[in-house]
Amino acid sequence: MTGKFEANRQWAEEMDRKDPLGSFRDRFHIPPGTIYADGNSLGLLSKDSEECLLRVLGEWKVMGIDGWLRGDPPWFYTAEKLGEMVAPMVGAEADEVVATGTTTVNIHSLVSTFYDPDGQRTKILADELNFPTDIYALQGLIGIRGYDPEEHLILVPSEDGLCLDEDRIIDMMTDQVALVHLPSVLYRSGQLLDIKRLTREAHRRNIPISWDCSHSVGTVPHRFDEWDVDCAMWCSYKYLNGGPGGTAFLYVNRRHFDTSPRLPGWFGYVKDKQFDLRLDFQHQRSAGGWQISSPGILSAAPVEGGLRISMEAGIQRIREKSMDLTSYFIYLVDELLSEGPYNFKIGSPRDPTCRSGHVALIHETDAWRISQALKARGVIVDFRPPNVIRVAPAALYCSYSDVYDICKHLLGIIDKREHEGFTESVEAVS
Repeated sequence: MTGKFEANRQWAEEMDRKDPLGSFRDRFHIPPGTIYADGNSLGLLSKDSEECLLRVLGEWKVMGIDGWLRGDPPWFYTAEKLGEMVAPMVGAEADEVVATGTTTVNIHSLVSTFYDPDGQRTKILADELNFPTDIYALQGLIGIRGYDPEEHLILVPSEDGLCLDEDRIIDMMTDQVALVHLPSVLYRSGQLLDIKRLTREAHRRNIPISWDCSHSVGTVPHRFDEWDVDCAMWCSYKYLNGGPGGTAFLYVNRRHFDTSPRLPGWFGYVKDKQFDLRLDFQHQRSAGGWQISSPGILSAAPVEGGLRISMEAGIQRIREKSMDLTSYFIYLVDELLSEGPYNFKIGSPRDPTCRSGHVALIHETDAWRISQALKARGVIVDFRPPNVIRVAPAALYCSYSDVYDICKHLLGIIDKREHEGFTESVEAVS
């Protein structure tokens, strides 16, 4: 960004007028009366996604089973088509990416293949700040191989409960590690790990590495092939705006195409022989070989619309605006909200190149109640225990004025002590 941030709405409005991505906002259904800053949990419905879903519903209505081969595009190739669409965003070839399953299922599919304990290499290296589903999956996969997860799952510790020291991660890549599995972004703090560096260091020690990129794909450009990533997985319902529980993605580097998937299913069979219905499994020599079940066509349809918008906007422009919006929010917190009686702190990396699309706003005593007061004012954010309010101004539908207004709402909540009217009991879903 050129120029200096200013803590007034006129400056924010001027930035909105100059915003090259500003027109994309009109292609999303923004809940009436809200500032939606929760795209790192669930992206909004776009008009493009709505159109795609209605198209597929119409095909099902008119064609029935013939939609598998007569749909536009045929449902039988939906997984590959979506993989081809997203591949440029992650720096991959079309056949290295496929839309399939869910993130956790894809963790099981890929890690079960790439975790190949041998001799003294029996352990998986992960981290203690990872989203719990990854840890659950790793524990289960270690147990399936006959090892004790308490001993064979090593978790990189965090000094502050928010971020990881990459040097510490590298130091823990010992000759006992059979696989490294890390998140591209820490879900609480938004810290963006250096995928290129950590992949290189793992490979120098002959360790394959797996990446969960759920909090980065769609808001950060990736170069999986250039960085020689072994495999990765991510969801579609955050920054890709693919809908709640939408079809996820997986990536497999082509140098692993001849490796046999350890969780085979019929949709991973060689594509042009799939309906031969043979009992000897022959996996497709592409990322598609790691598919397990038939794709959920209705869940995949909105993903197409979300990808269409992201491709049109361009992942580099999305990244640039995302860094600007989060930097502006951090600036406003520092200027307006860091002193008493507000006492907010930033729990995300200050360097915009080291964070993803959300900011961890910390309030030591009342984060939960403040997050609820924000929602009562129509500001949609989320809370992560023990003291983090996550604010995610998604580049495709959030504005600089939104960011300014969020901070004004925070000022008003504390000034009027509105948060004190909310219970301290945390709800199951936020």
